[in-house]
Parts: sequence; structure tokens; C-alpha cells
Amino acid sequence: MICVEPARLSDVAAIHELVTFWADRGDMLHRSPGEIFEAIRDFKVARVEGKLVGCGSLRIMGTDLAEVRSLAVREDAQIRGIGAAIVAACIEDAKQFGLDRVFALTYKPGFFEKQGFRIANVMEFPQKVWGECVRCPFFTNCKEVAVVLDLREGADLGPARVAGP
Repeated sequence: MICVEPARLSDVAAIHELVTFWADRGDMLHRSPGEIFEAIRDFKVARVEGKLVGCGSLRIMGTDLAEVRSLAVREDAQIRGIGAAIVAACIEDAKQFGLDRVFALTYKPGFFEKQGFRIANVMEFPQKVWGECVRCPFFTNCKEVAVVLDLREGADLGPARVAGP
């Protein structure tokens, strides 16, 4: 049974270890323990039999937009719906906040498309690009794909657009 719940301060070390595992492989960006402590209220964790097996956070970027970030699932717990459950919890939080859109930058856009997201142009999120991405060492050679989920009722998603800066 997967239990997704808000992260606790006692989860910081496990979240950091999980994010570092995937970041060292080049699958996501590193997050320092300090960054995780500062954002702990944004994090959801997934537990199976009480053991932390996944994490993800919802970072609010403005009055209408939030980003799913630091989404990671232990390698031995993959393909069990854990990542989808974390994303669903983040989306539910976004709805509770009354946000219009949720986006992510990812190397695995297919996963997000299965959760209802569509491919987007990263420039749809200038607050991300000019607030954070510009400081990233991969800014000029970013391989991440932007994806977005429109939460507005009856929103016309329109055609998918090609990702890229």
C-alpha cells in the first residue's frame, strides 16, 4: 500500500539521498540538504510499509502557476505507481491553491503525458527560465522537456508545442 503524505523534517536526509542518487546519474538536478529544508513544506513523500520510497515537491511560481520538481522514486520501487501518486498529490495541492497550471521540466516527458500533461515550450514559463534556469550550468545546453497541465475547467489545451528555449 502506497501512502503519500506531506514530508517531515526527519525526511530531509532520505529525500536528499534519493535526489542525489538520480542527480549523480544525470537524471535530475542536485538539491542540497539546505534547499530541501527550506522547501520541506512543498514536499510530498511516498511510503511503502513505512519506508520512504519516493518524493516530489510543488513549488508555487505565482498566482496561477506551480512546478512539480524533485520527483524521484527509488530504483527498486519503480513502475508501481509511486511517481504517479506523488504527482497526483501535487496536482491536488495546486487545485486547492486555486492555481491554473502545473508544469515540470523533465527528461521523461512520456511519464508526465500519462498523467495528463502536454509538451510545452519552456518559454511559457518565463519566471522559471529567467529566475532559475539562467543560473543553471546546463542553461545553454538543456535537454529537459517542458510539460504542462492546465487545471482550468473547460480549458482548451490546444496542439502540443515543441519544447526548448
